[in-house]
Amino acid sequence: MINIEELKFDENGLIPAVVVDSIDKKVLTVAYMNKESLKISMEKGLTCFWSRSRQKLWLKGETSGNYQRIVSITADCDKDALVVVVEKDGPACHMGTDSCFTNPVWQSDERQEFSLQGLYDLLIGRKSDKPEGSYTTYLFEKGIDKILKKVGEECTEVIIAGKANDKNETVYELADLAYHAMVLMVQMGITVEDVHRELASRHIIDHKVKQEKMTK
Repeated sequence: MINIEELKFDENGLIPAVVVDSIDKKVLTVAYMNKESLKISMEKGLTCFWSRSRQKLWLKGETSGNYQRIVSITADCDKDALVVVVEKDGPACHMGTDSCFTNPVWQSDERQEFSLQGLYDLLIGRKSDKPEGSYTTYLFEKGIDKILKKVGEECTEVIIAGKANDKNETVYELADLAYHAMVLMVQMGITVEDVHRELASRHIIDHKVKQEKMTK
């Protein structure tokens, strides 16, 4: 861990802070901190910035309730910029969107961005719009029993591929299983964040168990 005094603030005593969602790694906003707001952020575990327009400290969520609970703060190699990973209680942008970055400027025709949250959002759209000819639409129309049957089938396929020690086939079948599991999540109203929080809580428990074993 480096000391705050090692950070390089600009001539106005500020350092840029890129705020990132801990779940989907989406950039939520870019704000500025001074030493005081950074210290408050670390003490409270909540993002606190320096508002350049209002020339005052700004605890994110103090008026809106959309707090950002800090997971970690990391400086870059030059120690003149920060990445702040957070768990957000609500929209990051004053416009009411999850992220301030919502205006596309350019996108490659050859490469596509992928995330589990993006896939989840796509599946939600399939459930509500039900485009004709879509396999996902077919699953939602058939309902929970069909979806559960497919999850079970894909589990079996993963086991068979894994038992054969076929890495490529196992990856293929795991992708099928992940897709069908996410269809089940959408059907049951389970979010990516729900699963993320559950996994995170297990990681903490596992870490504590390992520590206990090491101390015995």
